[in-house]
Amino acid sequence: MSVFLVFTIFCLLYFAVLGVEIDDCKPTRCMKHGPTIRFPFRDKNRSPQHCGYPGFDVLCNESKETVLELPFSVQVAVKKINYVLQQVDLYDPEKCLVKKLPHLNLSTSPLQFLSTEKWDFILVNCSDASRRGLFYSFPCLGDSSSHFLAITESEWDNVGSLDLTSCTRLHKVYVPYNVRNEKYLHLRWSEPACSGCEAKGKWCRLSSKSTSGGHQIQCVHKPNTTRASMGPMVGGAALGSCLFVTILASLVLLYISFRSERQNHIKIEKFLEDYRALKPTRFSYSDITRITRKFSEKLGEGGYGIVYKGRLSNRIDVAVKLLHNSKGNGEEFVNEVSTIGRIHHVNIVRLLGFCAEGSKRALVYEFLPNDSLEKFIFRSAKTSLGWRNLRDITLGIARGIKYLHEGCDQQILHFDIKPHNILLDRNFGPKICDFGLAKLCSKEQSGVTMTIARGTMGYIAPEVLSRTFGRASYKSDVYSFGMMVLEMVGGRKNVDPNVKTSQVFFPQWVYNRLDSEFGEDFWARVEDGENGSIAKRLTIVGLWCIQWSPNDRPSMKEVVVMLEGSEESLVIPPNPFAATDGTSSVAGIIQGRHRHHQIELPSIQESEYFSA
Repeated sequence: MSVFLVFTIFCLLYFAVLGVEIDDCKPTRCMKHGPTIRFPFRDKNRSPQHCGYPGFDVLCNESKETVLELPFSVQVAVKKINYVLQQVDLYDPEKCLVKKLPHLNLSTSPLQFLSTEKWDFILVNCSDASRRGLFYSFPCLGDSSSHFLAITESEWDNVGSLDLTSCTRLHKVYVPYNVRNEKYLHLRWSEPACSGCEAKGKWCRLSSKSTSGGHQIQCVHKPNTTRASMGPMVGGAALGSCLFVTILASLVLLYISFRSERQNHIKIEKFLEDYRALKPTRFSYSDITRITRKFSEKLGEGGYGIVYKGRLSNRIDVAVKLLHNSKGNGEEFVNEVSTIGRIHHVNIVRLLGFCAEGSKRALVYEFLPNDSLEKFIFRSAKTSLGWRNLRDITLGIARGIKYLHEGCDQQILHFDIKPHNILLDRNFGPKICDFGLAKLCSKEQSGVTMTIARGTMGYIAPEVLSRTFGRASYKSDVYSFGMMVLEMVGGRKNVDPNVKTSQVFFPQWVYNRLDSEFGEDFWARVEDGENGSIAKRLTIVGLWCIQWSPNDRPSMKEVVVMLEGSEESLVIPPNPFAATDGTSSVAGIIQGRHRHHQIELPSIQESEYFSA
């Protein structure tokens, strides 16, 4: 693969250099004797954008006339281009140039009238043919019953005793005086200034130093006919060689990819065959397309796929996660369906169905309108949750994890508990989601073997990162839960780079004040009465859950008891941290918590609906 990539880069570099020699901006014509089209003009249908200057685009119509596009969609044909004098003569292919005048506005065009003497003309429509002798008429605009005349504004103001009751004023145009007597419109341009290059016998083109803020030009030699004819031959031979090798390498890679994808497909189909008794609804890919209305409403995107909003035929809103083909070799899909597909709990998101059709895989979940917990608990949240809501949400999450650990035939270890993976229903009831990293193990096992660390930094238990702290087990989910609870209490990430070094690790900062001489003042200022008690209870539970040793952490069953019991029964846990002396004002932080229902510290927000 790396050799193929290097070869492809080499080919691209080669043709980039070759492109300097082989000019892709050669002059063109629409017809044999038509005007030559070259810089600053370009044929927009045949030449790259860098071959021309903004405002000078032309095209060839069906009659092979050279048509210039002016502002406001005005199109006129080009009769002649003088590149030395920087002038262009235009005409109307329909032989009625005056018809274009009401729509002609050159204020935004690099092209301007050649004549600097311009007049205000008024176009009038007269039903009386006798009026035609008074002013300059335009037969091409009228018919037997209407006659169009052009009158200068001064003539209009001085018509005096003339009877113009049969005439209707139409438009006022500001054009050179002689335009009403000629078939051609003469324009000039000052930018780009190429007359100097033309005087030296050279041509003009955009400089490679041009930026989005401005366009620079440079003089270049006229192309050499012999050299230009050899270029395609040399380039063609080199291109042929590169294409042959590239196609051959692509075929080999496609074969390898096809074989790998086929193995993944067989793996998933075998799993689904074994899973028939418990499987949710299986959808076809056409069903998924219909449910999501052709993937019209995107909810979020992450490492494993994109999530779209959809609706089932029974008017139930759903969230559809379309999995990336390159992620997990089917492991994400199998983990989700094998774990969440077999359980039903009020605090676990429900898997309604799935799709496995060739390389296309999707998961269909119940739709939860309030997005994730992460959206509400940090300082930047537009809507904050009160302490009672935080308590109820924490208890619901704890019950959901307890069910995963104890309520199924096998233990389900989530390994990615964090605010982003807690979704909230219409009544802010929590539901655990995203089982892509989950593992199944028997309840008799003391732990599971981890080949690589699983989870999100900041929530990963020490034993998941290193066997020094023990084996990964259900206690690893307890640790992640504890970190999340402390974030809910503090309203900030557990590691915040924007605070002083001695206060960076928030759980340690809280513990140092939990039982200090400031402790009573700390909790009293959170909010009076019941809310202060809730904050203290959640903090103590969170600190118990993040003990370094898995043996010192409670089970989720014990956590539920602690959350439902009385405050007097709670015991402050051992200190798992090194002693620090935080110096910031406790009162200031607590007052911020009182104002916003969460401590006023920066946070990092994610926009994904699931950690897809």
